Order: sequence, then C-alpha cells, then structure tokens
Amino acid sequence: MKVTFVSNYINHHQIPFCNACREVLGEDFVFVQTEPMAQERVQMGWHENHRPDFVKCFYEEEEVCKRLIEESDVVLFGGTDDESYIQKRLQQGKVVVRISERLYKTGQWKAVSPRGLLKKYQDHTRYRKAPVYLLCAGGYVASDFHIVRAYPGKMFRWGYFPELKEYDIARLLDRKGYGEEKKPYLLWAGRMIDWKHAELAMETAKHLKDQGLDFHLDMVGGGPFYESMEEMRQACGLQEQVSLLGFKSPEEVRELMEKADIYLFTSDRQEGWGAVANEAMNSGCALVADHMIGAVPYLVENGTNGMIYESGNKQTLFAMTERLVKDKNLCRGMGEKAYATIANTWNAGLAAKRLLQLLEGMSDGPVAVCGNGSGPCTPAPIVSERKMRRKVAREVAQILGK
Repeated sequence: MKVTFVSNYINHHQIPFCNACREVLGEDFVFVQTEPMAQERVQMGWHENHRPDFVKCFYEEEEVCKRLIEESDVVLFGGTDDESYIQKRLQQGKVVVRISERLYKTGQWKAVSPRGLLKKYQDHTRYRKAPVYLLCAGGYVASDFHIVRAYPGKMFRWGYFPELKEYDIARLLDRKGYGEEKKPYLLWAGRMIDWKHAELAMETAKHLKDQGLDFHLDMVGGGPFYESMEEMRQACGLQEQVSLLGFKSPEEVRELMEKADIYLFTSDRQEGWGAVANEAMNSGCALVADHMIGAVPYLVENGTNGMIYESGNKQTLFAMTERLVKDKNLCRGMGEKAYATIANTWNAGLAAKRLLQLLEGMSDGPVAVCGNGSGPCTPAPIVSERKMRRKVAREVAQILGK
C-alpha cells in the first residue's frame, strides 16, 4: 500500500508517527510538504533544515509531488487550507483521509454563517458518501463536523504524537522537584499570546504564594505578552518563585518536563490539540488543564491521570494546583498514570499500527474499526460542548469535595 501524507510542513510532533509508518511501508510512505516552515517556529527551535529523507517539498518538486498525490492508494491530508492539492483525487473518487483540528475554534455559533456553511459543504459535506474519512485531532472535532453533517460514521479519534520516551517511571518520579530542596516544581511552556493565557500561570503562582506554600514555577516561551508577564511577576512579588526562561528548544523543554511535578496547561478553546500535553504526561507530570483544549477529552481522565478545570474558572485552576502542591503522593500517582496513558495508548507506534489497519479496511471497502476503548483510530464520539462543561463541573466538585 502506497501512502502519501500532505501537510504544510513537517515538524517534531509529526516525525515519530511518520517514522513509524516508514518502518512498515518503507519507500511507499512519503510526506509532501507544501510550504516552508514559518520563521516563528524556527525561532522556537523547530528544525526546518533537518528534513527526514521521506520528505518531498511541493515547491521544489511539484511534478513528483503531484504524481504521488494522484497515484497513491491513500492520501492523508492535513495542515493546509488549500484544497487544490487533492481536488483531482476527490473528483476521481480515490481514498482521502483528512486530518483536522476543529472547525470552530472560536465558537460553534459561527456555524450559522451562510458563507461558512457553503464553504464547509464544498470541502466536506458533499463527500459524506465518498471514500473520504476524517481523523479528528481533538475531542471537539467530531462535534464541529457533525454540525455541518459531514463524515457520518467515518470519524475517528486522532491527535499529535510527539516522541515517546521510555523511562523507569519510579526513578523518574524520584528525581522530580526544584533545586536541592526538591520543592514542588511547576512548569508552563508556550508562545506568550492571548489565547495561551500565560497570565493564568502567573496568577496561580500568586495564589500559591498567598497560601504560604513553597514551590517554584518556570515559564518557557516568548512573544507579545512576555514583557507584561515580567511586569506581572514584579508586581506580584514573585521574583523568587517564578522564572521566565524565554524560548527553549523542544529538547530543552522535555528536559524541564522530566524535572517538573506539575504542568500547567492554560490555553483556551483555540488550542486545537496541544502536543505539550502528550509530552508532559510522557514525562510523568501531573497535568492541570483547561477542559476546552483539544487533547484533553482524549488524554485526560479527570482526577486519575490529571486534573481538568472548567474553561474560564481560574479559582478551580488555583484549587486543583494547590491540592497537588500540598499532596505529593496524589501528584506522584497522577504523574505515573499520565506516563502509562502515553506509553500504552497515545503514542506514534500504536497510532501508525492502527491507522495502517484502518487504511487497509478503507482500500478493501467497508471500514474496519481498529482497537477498542478510547485510543487512536477508534470511532470519535460527538462531544457536546455544553454537556462536557457540565460533566467537568460535576467532576471538579467531587475531586475538590465541594
């Protein structure tokens, strides 16, 4: 089976999955990159100049790439809004598997737009009976596409699959903590832009300090809100408790995660997936995350392998983090279960294996459901935003004993 993956550019979150596919398919797996990597990503440590040998660039070898897209048994298509790359294939009724984050990152109310609905019909809904399938890179993706009546019975759980690091988890957890005192160590990492909400991490640190707790928070990243974070750190008197580290390479961030006890993931609904969740959980961190982040419904079981707070409810964020800082055994237990989630289920090797089984089923006719439970390539549930919020509120009340 010949498989071509078309996306805007290869990145370190996709490479492990692509490597796993390459191991099985050999030269029959190719990644087509449609554009050079954005300079902002390069500055963050993403390595544009380290392309794997299975990557071909459309803007360098256009005819070769066109043939690959047209002649492959299956094309995986994600990360670009330009439909022209697969238009001919769609017209010919050949198998296409879309990989998509959600349609309505800023609100499902946008589905009422007539112009938007026409675009969704042209790109998606009209192929509801064609051999076009959807890998849902986020827990709310299926709900968005259900609104426009696309891909009925053809939507599957998916995500991003950064490198899986295997640890002796007991030894890893024993090494966690900040400094020689091994005080509770919190970590936040990301671009400092509005919807990442770095300020919530700083406010959480202020809350912990006000409670008289000993801890340290490192914040990694830069961007338009970096200076305001420094001003906030000074205004809150957090110079000893919080360090702003600027941009770090992906490798350096993983090293910090290996030392951190708690990872604060404060993005709002605009975080389509959030691969730092995979990385932090793989590193044995207890994750405290906003419920509207795409990865959260798939990866996190509230109160078991992490903590989920209602989006916008910062008091719950503060209370959950405080609980973990105070209870080392609870924090350690969640970190251990978080590691198991990634090591056993949400990793590139298993995702590639299941996807290739799914693709074989597509080529043969009826779609074979791969695996069971809630891992990659199982049927994607339609998660109502309203019901999810109510569910999380009930869980929070139970966890915090309210």
